[in-house]
Amino acid sequence: MRFILGAFIVLHGMVHLLYFGQSARYFELKPGMVWPDGSWAFSKLLEHEAVRNLASIVLILAALGLIGGGVGLLLNQAWWRPVVVSGAAFSSLVYILFWNGKMQNLDGQGMVAILIDIAILLAVLVFRWPATE
Repeated sequence: MRFILGAFIVLHGMVHLLYFGQSARYFELKPGMVWPDGSWAFSKLLEHEAVRNLASIVLILAALGLIGGGVGLLLNQAWWRPVVVSGAAFSSLVYILFWNGKMQNLDGQGMVAILIDIAILLAVLVFRWPATE
């Protein structure tokens, strides 16, 4: 189970790099997707380009946290749990802040990532799973 959760967390972190590519405009995750343009928290304060740059930076940080924590779990390192918890919480915060505030196209706004982050946090914090000690 340690391998499955560790690999899942690493893969979840890698998906953040896809959103990085979307925010940096290297590619579109789906046709017409403009995320993170329209962020409820940043669009009134910053230009589109600045919002995209900020999203790109924080997505890389979230990816590094999740990938690092997942690798720590795979290698049975004692420090994996706080890194995974921090990475999942930070990931959720990123998608909440860059959400456009509308209830349409939630999958393109990071809602699936938030649900996965919640599941990871529940597994790790509430159920103390997996038991690696």
